[in-house]
Amino acid sequence: MPRAYEAVYIFDSTLEDTAINDKLGRFNGLLGLAEGNVKLDHWGRRQLAYPIGPRENGYYVIARFDAEPATLPEYERALKLDEGVLRYLVTIHEHEVGAPPMSEEELAAARRREEDDEDED
Repeated sequence: MPRAYEAVYIFDSTLEDTAINDKLGRFNGLLGLAEGNVKLDHWGRRQLAYPIGPRENGYYVIARFDAEPATLPEYERALKLDEGVLRYLVTIHEHEVGAPPMSEEELAAARRREEDDEDED
């Protein structure tokens, strides 16, 4: 059963945009993904928080995709071996950044606290 993943790539900033797109296409192919099944967000060239070897800049790309967990080991192996990838991080994408969703009970308790605070004023 496929799961939702998010991958953050930091590529060598000296790579051309076409080379980065070729690498992304190859990585997506290892996961068995078509181009329309991956949401890519190119952040572009940015300064790194700390130097990685002699490099102080990197090209950031965020990818969201659904993939079978069994395909990840070969995918991550390819990322490790690619010299154009400075760093990467693959995580399970459960929800958007922010507070986790609240249950109905938690929402009701929050409303009661708000009403109590208004009554005290």
